[in-house]
Amino acid sequence: MAKQKSKHKPGPVQKSPVTLPVSSFFSFSDFRTQAMIISLIGLVFYFNSFFNEFALDDGIVIGKNEYVQEGFKGIPKILSRDAYDSFYRQMNAKDQLSGGRYRPLSIVTFAIEQEFIGTTSNGKLKDNCWDTNSNGKMDPEEDINQDGLWNEMDCIAKGMHFRHAVNILLYVLSAVVLLYFLRNIVFPLEPDMAFIATLLFVIHPIHTEVVANVKSRDEIMSFLFICLTFIYAFRYKEDTKGQTLLKALLCFFLALLSKEYAVTLVVLLPLAFYLFKGYTSGESFKSFLPYTLVLIVYVMIRFSIVVLKANVPDNEVLNNPYLFAKGSEKIATEIATTLNYLKLLLFPHPLSADYSYRAIAYKNIGDLIVWLSVVIHVGMIATGIWLFKKRHVLCFAIAFYLTNLFLVCNIFLNIGATMGERLIYHSSLGFAIAAAFLLVKGVRKLSSGEATKRLILVGSLAILVIASAFKTIERNADWKNDITLFTKDVETVPNSALANGNAGARYIDLSERPENKAKQNELLMKGIGYLDKAIGIHERYVTSYINRGLAYYKLGDLAKTKENWDMVEKYYPHYPDIPRYKEILSNGYLNNALRLGKEQKYTEAIAEMQKGLQVAPNNAEIWYNLGGAYFTIKDYPKALDAWARTLQLNPNHPQAKHGYETLKNMQNGSK
Repeated sequence: MAKQKSKHKPGPVQKSPVTLPVSSFFSFSDFRTQAMIISLIGLVFYFNSFFNEFALDDGIVIGKNEYVQEGFKGIPKILSRDAYDSFYRQMNAKDQLSGGRYRPLSIVTFAIEQEFIGTTSNGKLKDNCWDTNSNGKMDPEEDINQDGLWNEMDCIAKGMHFRHAVNILLYVLSAVVLLYFLRNIVFPLEPDMAFIATLLFVIHPIHTEVVANVKSRDEIMSFLFICLTFIYAFRYKEDTKGQTLLKALLCFFLALLSKEYAVTLVVLLPLAFYLFKGYTSGESFKSFLPYTLVLIVYVMIRFSIVVLKANVPDNEVLNNPYLFAKGSEKIATEIATTLNYLKLLLFPHPLSADYSYRAIAYKNIGDLIVWLSVVIHVGMIATGIWLFKKRHVLCFAIAFYLTNLFLVCNIFLNIGATMGERLIYHSSLGFAIAAAFLLVKGVRKLSSGEATKRLILVGSLAILVIASAFKTIERNADWKNDITLFTKDVETVPNSALANGNAGARYIDLSERPENKAKQNELLMKGIGYLDKAIGIHERYVTSYINRGLAYYKLGDLAKTKENWDMVEKYYPHYPDIPRYKEILSNGYLNNALRLGKEQKYTEAIAEMQKGLQVAPNNAEIWYNLGGAYFTIKDYPKALDAWARTLQLNPNHPQAKHGYETLKNMQNGSK
């Protein structure tokens, strides 16, 4: 007799019941207490970054971003343009990064902050920017750019303290949200594991770049909204309220607007439903369907604003780090570099803001490190698949680590950079989950008594917290500004073109400070040494030619200044500051000429001014002084021609007018 089929629709597959551990290792297990501890630790770890200024790309994304500086008025432009649109326009450049960058949400927060810090209008600061002290004089400690004057860049730079405070608070908030996510979804029956995973995430020194570099707020906000998406998505499965679903969809959209990492939820959210709700694979992916609509809307918005361009860039190794790779070197280096992330998660030293061209040497396909990386990552994938069948929490940890890693490892998508500590921020959660699980499970398996186990666990965590605190606080200080950052990191990555170029530029900055006047030339020569190395590594490094020319200008070597700035024009003919550099150089020749004139060396003075006119033929002041020199040596026809040229360039030049008329009268009188 055939069995009758049940008409009852099967529900989600239920996980096997898990009992609570006999006892907790901590005297606290409630969310509020754990959240307070996590918040306090986060604040202690990053309190000294509050005093930091601009560093790395902060200037591009914030300080010199005209849309940010407009405050509220600039928000529509931020939402409708590439993240670097303002920078590209100022540099007379086209898109420099493959695929463009559309991450407007964090930049919108910078504009909102700017409205309170002080917005700009026609290049002038509005009144709501604090400036001088009560007696109207400039406080030296407020003169951020060391020019003795209160101006826009001082205001913008001082406002960075406020921005750093916001970054710290957002980091702490995201940690509290993470704790809630782990306690209620990943480790609902293991508050110890949830707390330890959150703790390991918060204290990890590799996160210093994300917190201490304000520009990296996009990483924090992306992570925050991803966690909130998980929380509301799971809550919707419990209360089935439409408003809860809308909150989940909104958080998903905001996560996408923060940074592209949220696309990993295509895999991670269904996986979480499968692992933690006991759904079948089909039910899990069906539960994600509402989120696909948000994803489609985001993709349509993104590609209507940021046009996807292939092979961008194709000729700048600082944006295309594998430009000079031959044969299999590109894929071999990409594979090997993925292992660097795991190494830094296990032992975060040394840390660097730069891993660009030549910081990491190209690898060959036969290198052991390449195959070690293959074995480890393939092993992780295989382990994740095996654990998937068991609905094991480590499957989620591995998936969270790998899906986010795949977005930044260059193997699948060209990100325009070799690697970066900020890029492993999301993946590090997978690492923290796995580490917490293995640590707690390992301690529980010890044959010791409960008191000894507690001592081992708490002692191990205490050592990690203390060691991480020293490293994090020390590294925060490195991020104070570009000078502290690049002069430190060039020692960490001595073969990086970018690190050497930036260090050279910062030593020039140091030479300009009043307290360094006695050793100005020494600092300039040290800067030139780093710039020489940068150009030796990367022959077309335009910025290093600019700065090396500036250093030689300050040393009074105008011939080498011209040589370097000519290279800028050769490699970057449309560089917007070329006319300004030519004016500076021509005025340098003029100053030499004026000094020689005081020494009555008129022939040498004339030769210097002619060099200046070769650089800037429309410099009216050189033409005027050239006329004066010719007049002094009684070469009146040439003096007359020089003053006539002066008046062509500046018809209202009073001295040239007087000289020209005087000389004309002399000639007419002689007739």
